[in-house]
Order: sequence, then C-alpha cells, then structure tokens
Amino acid sequence: MKEIMSELQSYPSEKYKENVVRLGIPRESSMGVPMISIRKMARKVNKNNQLAWQLWETDYHEAKLLATFLSEVNKLTYQDINRLMSDVILWDLCDHLCKELIFKLHNYLEFVLEWVKSSKIYYKCAAFTLIATSVIHEKDIHTETMNVYLSLISNYSQDSHVHVKKAVAWALREIGKRNFEDNKKALQLAYEFKSSDDKAQIWIGKNVIKKIAGVIKVTERLISANTKTGKTQK
Repeated sequence: MKEIMSELQSYPSEKYKENVVRLGIPRESSMGVPMISIRKMARKVNKNNQLAWQLWETDYHEAKLLATFLSEVNKLTYQDINRLMSDVILWDLCDHLCKELIFKLHNYLEFVLEWVKSSKIYYKCAAFTLIATSVIHEKDIHTETMNVYLSLISNYSQDSHVHVKKAVAWALREIGKRNFEDNKKALQLAYEFKSSDDKAQIWIGKNVIKKIAGVIKVTERLISANTKTGKTQK
C-alpha cells in the first residue's frame, strides 16, 4: 500500500490537478496524477479487494480511480457497490465505477432499474451510464431490453443537473448509433423531447438530434441498395 501511494505521488501534474479542481474535486483530495499514469500502474498490480478498499479510503481522487481498476468484481456485494457509489462526487469517478466494475456484474441491470429513480445525482448518472455502456459493449441486446432502456430514458430524463442530462443524452445517442431500427426509435424520442415543455428534455433532444440525425443517412449512402446487406435494411 505504501509503495503504491508513493508511486502515485511520483506522477504529479499541476495541469491535471487544476483540471480536476475545476471539475469540483477539493484541492486537498487531488494529487494531480493523470489518468494515463493511473492506468499504467493498474496494469502492474494484481487485483485485490483489500488493497482496493485501502486505496479508496485514502479519500484521494486518483487513489479511488486506481481502486476501480484493482477491485475483484466477482467478490463485490450489493452493499459494496452502494458503499462505493455513496462516495462519488464527480462524474469521471462515476463513469469509471460503472465501466470498470458495475457493468461487469451479471446483475448490473438491477442497479439500473433501482438508481434511475434515485434523487441522488450520481446514482441517477450511473443508471444512464450503465445503459450507454451496455449498448456500446453488448452486441446482442434483445429488442425487449432496448425498449426498456428507451422507456427508462423517456420516463426519468426530467432532471436539470448537467451531469444527468449529459448521461441521458449519451445513452440515447449510443442507442441511435446501433442500427437502422434503433436509430429511428432514438430519433423519435429525441424529437419528442425537443417539443416537450421540460428544459432538460429539450436540451437532450437537441443534443441527440444534432449528433445522430445523419447517422442513418450516411449508412444508407455507404450500403448500396443492390447489395445483400442493403436489401436487408429496406
């Protein structure tokens, strides 16, 4: 533990520290270690939950990020995940917890269904981050599951916090990038948001339309209607 903390403290970057302080991390909780250095360290250390918890409890932002890479996912309990989430005060730690740990749990969808209803900012962010991560990495998502994701986005997107709005928009954009059918569903919902009375949904709708409205058109131009692939998309 002492050796790891000493190594972490040997990679200071004042520029990185100023960036995370601007994002909301207290100056005293940041060592100024760039993510590239944290990833490099993680590759050299065996996963170990005891070590990961020790790093997490130092309360240093970079030590917590390193802990997400060193945790043994298959040994984490429901209580462990909620304990970790309760300490999250910044979006990048939320993102790393979701992508490096929670998404790798077989029952991660249970957390999505629970947290999407939460009044706590980063629990809600985590729910939509997990949806986006699922859409990106799982190639065979059933239509029923995708419809559940769209329903959750529709029902729980009225949140004005900037990090929640961005997480919702990310999830909807990733759905819209998957294929023709999902693109249409995502755009339909985005246009509904754009014409709604809720400011958060209006922002999300405009963001998603701007980013994915041309995706299906570009794909259609690239896939000739005379090819087998093109015919299947008609």
